[in-house]
Amino acid sequence: MPPEKLTRQAVVEQALQLADAEGLGAVTIRRLATELGVAPTALYWHVKNKDELLSALADRLLSALVTDVAPDRSWHQRLRTMITALVDQTRAHPYLSALLPMIDSNTTEEYRRATDTLIGLLTEAGFTLRQADQTATYLVMGAAALVSCQPGGLGGDEEEAAELRRQHRLDLERLPPGRYPHLTAFATTLTDPPDLDAYYAFGIDLLLSAVESTAPNR
Repeated sequence: MPPEKLTRQAVVEQALQLADAEGLGAVTIRRLATELGVAPTALYWHVKNKDELLSALADRLLSALVTDVAPDRSWHQRLRTMITALVDQTRAHPYLSALLPMIDSNTTEEYRRATDTLIGLLTEAGFTLRQADQTATYLVMGAAALVSCQPGGLGGDEEEAAELRRQHRLDLERLPPGRYPHLTAFATTLTDPPDLDAYYAFGIDLLLSAVESTAPNR
C-alpha cells in the first residue's frame, strides 16, 4: 500500500485481521507495517504507539455494543442487547477479554460510550451511580469470563476438542464415586460436544437475572 493512501481505518482493520489469525501478541507496529507494505514510521502518522493501536482495536470491536440499543425499549431489554453483543464479540474475538484491561479507557471512545450507556441503563433501573458503575464492571467481567471459561476451551479443531473431553472424562471416572459422587456422575455428560449456544444463553440469563432481581425499579 502506498504510504500516502494509508489510513487509520486500514491500520486498525489490518490489526484486527492479524489478531484474529494469530492472536493479540502478533499485533505490533513492525508486523503491521510489514503486512501493509510500508515502513514502520508510516504508521506513526495514524497511531502514535502500540498502546494507541490497541485502544483503536478495542474501539473497533466495542463499536457494536451500542449500535442496536433502541431507545424505545425497556432498560432490561436494552441491557440484554448490550451484554449479548459483548458476549458475541468476545466469542468471535476471544482476545478481547485480555485486550480490555490493557487499554486506556480514557482514550477509548467506544469503551467510554458503552460504559456511559450501561451506567445510564442501570440508573434507569434504580441503582445509584456508584452501584451502576460497579454493576457495569461486574457485567463486563462476567461476559468476558463466560468466553474464557467456555466448555472445551477456545480454538482448536473438533478432533483435538474431542480428545480433551475424553481425557477429562477418564480423569473424572477414576475418582472414587463414594467421595465424589457428583463429579463422577458429571463425567457421563462429556461424551458429546457441549451445546455452546445453550451455554451462552444460560450464562447471559444468569448475569442479567441477578441485575433484574436486585434492581430497585424491577
